[in-house]
Amino acid sequence: MADLTAFPITRQYPAKHPERLQLYSFATPNGVKASIILEEIGLPYEVHLVDIMQNQTWTPDYLSLNPNGKIPAILDPDGPGGQPLALWESGAILTYLAEKTGKLIPTDPAGRYETLQWVFWQMAALGPMTGQMGFFHKFAGKDWEDKRPRDRFVTEVKRLLGVLEGRLADRPFVMGEDFTIADVSLIGWVRAIPEFYGAADLVDWASLKAVPEWVARCEARPGVARGLTIPARP
Repeated sequence: MADLTAFPITRQYPAKHPERLQLYSFATPNGVKASIILEEIGLPYEVHLVDIMQNQTWTPDYLSLNPNGKIPAILDPDGPGGQPLALWESGAILTYLAEKTGKLIPTDPAGRYETLQWVFWQMAALGPMTGQMGFFHKFAGKDWEDKRPRDRFVTEVKRLLGVLEGRLADRPFVMGEDFTIADVSLIGWVRAIPEFYGAADLVDWASLKAVPEWVARCEARPGVARGLTIPARP
């Protein structure tokens, strides 16, 4: 049985199944990336709810795992060379799990780099811009009389959705016929725009065709449907 006692995170979240990959997460657009890929690839794992609403990512034990104080993070007892591996940043987690299992990422180098290109695009562009738009539209920023900050991010999200609309115009998934980590990285964020942030009118969601069809296609996958609800919110 794997010994994870060297990792302080196991004091805050004891592992009932230390031989399995440990997932520390909350069901946000970033958090569900990890649960979706784990459901899709079928790798056994144990999930721990890290309640970000209760600031549970800022405890010393959690910060020992992720000094950036964010979710998701994983602890794999069977990492490279058979040694435990702690990993954070959702894009890194997606890449690691895809390459560990040989699933959801092309095997040819060109296809691999193109897939990672879209993962990085989500990490650097669509995710942060959507989050900022949500702050100024739904959360504390909505009360600001000056709407220029909100409108700046709305304009950028609309542009980014246009990029994705063009990419999906002639293919079912971001990389073509196959569902990959590029889709995993994007689905939580894109579906949140009309559903969670209530920003459909702001970004002219009704003008899109390929993107909503892609969202429905992804949501119809059993692994995605399960992953979107893991871990269950309190």
